[in-house]
Amino acid sequence: MQIDKLRGRGLDQLFEAVLSLRDLEECYRFFDDLCTVNEIQSLAQRLEVARMLHEGKTYHKIEMETGASTATISRVKRCLNFGNDAYLLVLDRIKEEKSK
Repeated sequence: MQIDKLRGRGLDQLFEAVLSLRDLEECYRFFDDLCTVNEIQSLAQRLEVARMLHEGKTYHKIEMETGASTATISRVKRCLNFGNDAYLLVLDRIKEEKSK
């Protein structure tokens, strides 16, 4: 796991901060202070690419709908195939929450 190389007090603090957020509004406020608009959009775009790949969409369709580069799509696909299954974990949880 590549994240193990980054593990430490600073990253623990960041993740604990994210886990402490109580609702969508707090997330918007925190990430607005923490990240640039482009950084937030890049993160959101990767999650959307993961969702679309998981649904079997083509690279071309994903590129057209999200504006993601083929390099970004490939990186996300590599994570889906060989990563820590975290994309699938959160996508399944989001889907489950929406169905409630």
